[in-house]
Amino acid sequence: MGSIENGASNIGKGRIVDFRSDTVTKPTAAMREAMANVEVEDDVLDVDPSVDQLQKQTAKLMGKEAGLFVPSGTMGNLIAVLVHCEVRGSETILGTESHISVYEQGGMATLGGVHPRTVPNNPDGTMELSKLEAAIRYELDDHLPITRLICLENTQARCGGRCISAEYTDAVGELAKSYGLQLHIDGARIFNASIALGVTPERLVRAADSVSVCLSKGIGAPVGTVLVGTSEFIIKARRLRKALGGGMRQFGILAAAGLVGLRDMVGRLEVDHANARIMAEGLNAVKGLHVNMALVETNIIYAEVTSDSALTNTEIVEVWKEYGVLAMIYGRNMIRLVTHYHITEDDVSFALSFFKTTSLQTSRNSSTSGRKNIAEIVDVCC
Repeated sequence: MGSIENGASNIGKGRIVDFRSDTVTKPTAAMREAMANVEVEDDVLDVDPSVDQLQKQTAKLMGKEAGLFVPSGTMGNLIAVLVHCEVRGSETILGTESHISVYEQGGMATLGGVHPRTVPNNPDGTMELSKLEAAIRYELDDHLPITRLICLENTQARCGGRCISAEYTDAVGELAKSYGLQLHIDGARIFNASIALGVTPERLVRAADSVSVCLSKGIGAPVGTVLVGTSEFIIKARRLRKALGGGMRQFGILAAAGLVGLRDMVGRLEVDHANARIMAEGLNAVKGLHVNMALVETNIIYAEVTSDSALTNTEIVEVWKEYGVLAMIYGRNMIRLVTHYHITEDDVSFALSFFKTTSLQTSRNSSTSGRKNIAEIVDVCC
């Protein structure tokens, strides 16, 4: 596994720093208190007051008419696709590296009979407008499905947590409308994009007909996504939520945590972004590692383990784990790290101290794939 100086394995004893994902965040003390004291009702039979408040508040933040609290982002995206593509033989256009395309089991086809038509994502997460337009199938040709929906993702996780601009989204929205299509945004990390770009969430999704807004990543709620759109869209979405098993009873216990997250956690995401930058710069200074700093826009970091390293990515992650630092192996020669509110600047320094006691600087004979786009080699979700 390469050389480790004597005593190095004791450095991380009793301390855990978890960079695997922002999904590992635990509810804050304020969330736990709110969950313990919230008044709840049966949200299937009637309306749970906290669920109702969360739905309305999220819809307002996104500039939409109504919202629906669902257990997961995958369910929110699936419901959105199925509502927009309720006619059999429909088609959805989405990026090759989108979470919906890669990590949601092809649910639109499996459960909804909707055909996915993919367009390559650029390194910055966008898709070429000309390629999007060329993919649209709108003629009544018996041989072809009919395109009814375009999906974007913001931030675009597999491209490095890249932010999709309001101007680009507007352009896609205009294209969609010119062909009578709908636009859905998978906003799993929409608040990260908002903070990084200095643009309100409403502005980023103004062109969208629907948005799924995750509460269980950077803002730290334990469960849930809010799907937003028009009132008519949400009425149909609610029926589908029930059919998919997503209608829950005293859901307000979870909604209470989401409300605290919206109140307390969104504004502090800039801390996560700053820590990601510090971590990326530190890793990039290590011979045997390479981070494309242009990709580090939010809280996601991809570090390439180059041929100058004596250790593989798997070996680095395994040794790091001995220190109490957790990260994800990505593809053949990449490591992914994600910052969140449990990660402090001191935790970043602690993680980087590993490289002061471990040698990565003896060249390996094994070949590497070179500095390809992240999306070409990563293969882990969330």
